[in-house]
Amino acid sequence: MRYLTAGESHGPQLTTIVEGVPAGMELVEEDINKELRRRQGGYGRGRRMQIEKDKVQFMSGVRHGRTTGAPITMVVENKDYQSWTGIMGTAPLSEEEEQNVKRRISRPRPGHADLNGAVKYGHRDLRNVLERSSARETTSRVCAGALAKKVLHTLGMDVGGQVLEIGGIEAEKVEYENMLDLKERSEASPVRCLDEDAAEKMKQAIDDAKANGDSIGGVVQTVISGVPVGMGSHVQYDRKLDSKIAGAVVSINAFKGVEVGIGFDAAGMPGSRVHDEIAWDAATGYYRKTNNLGGFEGGMTNGMPVIIQGVMKPIPTLYKPLQSVDIETKEPFNASIERSDSCAVPAASVVMENVISFEVAAAVLDMFGSDRVDAVKQAVEQHKEWARDF
Repeated sequence: MRYLTAGESHGPQLTTIVEGVPAGMELVEEDINKELRRRQGGYGRGRRMQIEKDKVQFMSGVRHGRTTGAPITMVVENKDYQSWTGIMGTAPLSEEEEQNVKRRISRPRPGHADLNGAVKYGHRDLRNVLERSSARETTSRVCAGALAKKVLHTLGMDVGGQVLEIGGIEAEKVEYENMLDLKERSEASPVRCLDEDAAEKMKQAIDDAKANGDSIGGVVQTVISGVPVGMGSHVQYDRKLDSKIAGAVVSINAFKGVEVGIGFDAAGMPGSRVHDEIAWDAATGYYRKTNNLGGFEGGMTNGMPVIIQGVMKPIPTLYKPLQSVDIETKEPFNASIERSDSCAVPAASVVMENVISFEVAAAVLDMFGSDRVDAVKQAVEQHKEWARDF
């Protein structure tokens, strides 16, 4: 299973094409829309979310509520495009139209792709870079991930997430009884944090950052339960599933780090406290007494829940901008301002859930086949029974 995305932040639409989804799986637009709504929520979101009310439209690969096995094309309209048709149109401009269009952007913003992308592709107008590099593209990533979540759910797996830190404020009470408890409590929190005391402090930190024209980042966590043993492989570096997940996480806009299980904390602990002891019982088969390694050993899933943390830097678009250099005049200027959020960590938690879900779903289908959903489901169930009695 693979996907491609296309579209610009202020273009007419965002397009996602997913190939390799098994035929016969129940799928309706609401399966995607509920994840899009989650992405648009969360404390600290900016004015763009008041304009866009993202809804997907299936253009191929789905018929009468079921997948056909063909590539699935999903489109999300950009409502804001109505105000940008002159700037973002595809047709050549006349001299008169050229004069009426907003002048090109020549001031790169620190922390963005603006300058690097302009140098790479030879653009003198930085809008050609910033429109595509915008986090608006994560809408398409969520479309692909929501589809993957449907695959995982159909095959008996569940996905949840939470926010662990915002602006240096760390959650302490992050225990949960089960996946349902994790999801319900996370969804009930404006910052998707299980620790209610920390959540209030996080909200205040977001308010303070906004008032100061600044931005703050944080740490988010994704958990996937019901994962079968052996997805990924130890035999080649590029087949290790935890490696693929790590690459997918840092590909999300503004993500700069990833941890599997206890992650960097393992550096300060002896091996006797890091590695998860193996046990067995007749009901579940093999299991680990702890899950410090986040469900992975040797690049493969070990049957324990997959646990991943991602680190998101503060959003680089600031209403109290940093200094930059104009690429035309080479003179210093304050960086240009695009509409943005003061904190997108709660929304980023949703994006990371979906990005990781896609990698796990792709691994499932790689291991168990991808032609018919009933055959895949049977293969997964048989493998779990076989692994239990191994």
